[in-house]
Amino acid sequence: MNLWQLIRSDFRAIFERDPAATNRFEVALTYTAFHAVLLYRLAHALVELGIPVLPRLISTIARFLSGVEIHPAAQIGPRFVIDHGTGVVIGETTEIGNNCLLFQGVTLGGTGKEHKKRHPTLGDHVVVGAGAKILGSMRIGSYTKIGSNAVVLSPVPDHCTVVGVPGRIARIKGELPEEGMDHIHMPDPIAERFRALEERVADLCRGAGLADPSTEDESVDTSNDDVEPTATADTDAAAVHRQLAGLAAQVADLQTAVAASQAQAAMAKGMAREIQELRRQVQAADHKPSTATHPKPKASLTRKRRAVTRKPGG
Repeated sequence: MNLWQLIRSDFRAIFERDPAATNRFEVALTYTAFHAVLLYRLAHALVELGIPVLPRLISTIARFLSGVEIHPAAQIGPRFVIDHGTGVVIGETTEIGNNCLLFQGVTLGGTGKEHKKRHPTLGDHVVVGAGAKILGSMRIGSYTKIGSNAVVLSPVPDHCTVVGVPGRIARIKGELPEEGMDHIHMPDPIAERFRALEERVADLCRGAGLADPSTEDESVDTSNDDVEPTATADTDAAAVHRQLAGLAAQVADLQTAVAASQAQAAMAKGMAREIQELRRQVQAADHKPSTATHPKPKASLTRKRRAVTRKPGG
């Protein structure tokens, strides 16, 4: 495709991807992300012609006007769309396939200082959510979704959904990303892990003859088929968090009870020491010689007794 065909394909893709785009003049005059892609197409054409300095100057002007930095040497296919665009960075050796969509804050960065391929390669029909970072020379497969704020550090096969830090494959053979701009309704592997742990705890409780903790919270109703899977997952995750909070409160109560029992034990030990000390004092008092138990008769009483026993005239 020549330069004009590439620009037209980018312009038309905006109306297919962005529901806010309703007027051609409005898009052409006010969409700064489209301006950044347009200036990149011009700068890249100059790079292919071997013209120095000027392509980088155009890239700098585009970054100043739109907040989007695209290296002129990057390889980007047709129908490329950047939504909003502020903070997007695309490195020198980046390769992007056809029909790709990037949201604001995306970084396609490189690692190392080698003068070779050091930036990622995106296949066709890839959607990269807001704030996501893809770092290093790797391939992101076609029909792949990268969740918002994910940090991808390893290659990803086709038809995958990646979430988390670092990025983990949460789904394979999922919904094709070109069917919409949805980059927030992603599977939650942490909530799924919590549910697996909850089921394991329930099995252990049933095996031990204890009450099933999962039956304590009846607020989650999964019988409604009209509820979206992501909404159900969010509700389940909230229920798990509430149960975990309840378990934490029980643990805190047990710790308080243990601390109180320890304090009572310390008081009992103190009282036992006092009793032993009193016993030692009593025993010491028993072994000490005492003069008060056998008092000597007083002299006056002795004289009276003698006077009584003395006969008259004697």
